[in-house]
Amino acid sequence: MFSQSLYQYWGGDILAANAFIGLNMVGALLLGMLVGYERSYQGRAAGMRTYGLVCMASTALTIFVGFAPLWYGGMEVRVTADPTRIVQGIVTGIGFLCAGVIVKDGLSIRGLTTAASIWAVSAVGILLGTGFYPAALLLALLCAASMSFLQRIEARLPGRASLDITVKFREGHPPDLEEVIQRGKVRGYRVLKESLTISVSDKQAIWRFGVVALERSRALSPAHMAQELSKDENIVSFSITPVRH
Repeated sequence: MFSQSLYQYWGGDILAANAFIGLNMVGALLLGMLVGYERSYQGRAAGMRTYGLVCMASTALTIFVGFAPLWYGGMEVRVTADPTRIVQGIVTGIGFLCAGVIVKDGLSIRGLTTAASIWAVSAVGILLGTGFYPAALLLALLCAASMSFLQRIEARLPGRASLDITVKFREGHPPDLEEVIQRGKVRGYRVLKESLTISVSDKQAIWRFGVVALERSRALSPAHMAQELSKDENIVSFSITPVRH
């Protein structure tokens, strides 16, 4: 009796189904690693292992629903499997994982591209698990290509660079806001007044605000801006950080 029950799990159609699911998971691992290599090459926290695991798990959770009649050794048990609910659960779960890689630092938000690509690679796994192999391969290639080449194309297109600036002034020498706005305008930047935050440390005012280049090609570079700020006797320290989204 026990040997017969064991055979139900290790023989016949179930063994073939396990082999088929295993091949799909291997393919999903490779496709996930393909997309994750770009993030790993760029030195991001999420790399080939993370992407491979997400894609492989998405495939496994999607494909096993199609073998519902073989669940529990093919015993005569009524099992109702809804693939759409599985997909919904995968997308929701990956959303929590993606939220963990997004970091907000002042005006900069980092990790959005990584989060979006992790979410996309889960879709690769879902397509693979439902049998749309060419579409899964195409989506994986498009994800890898978009992260590799679109950034270069975006940098060459007209745009407006944003900077997050923090300035610490000497005691008793805080500037006038309109003066800062005018100085920024002369150098090709628009000061975002709504982003201004002011704090005081050791009686020294600390201003933090964002600026947007009116025209990226003509605006003063951050390096030249740093040179000007370093020559200002009323400034104790400063930082200039490119805003990332």
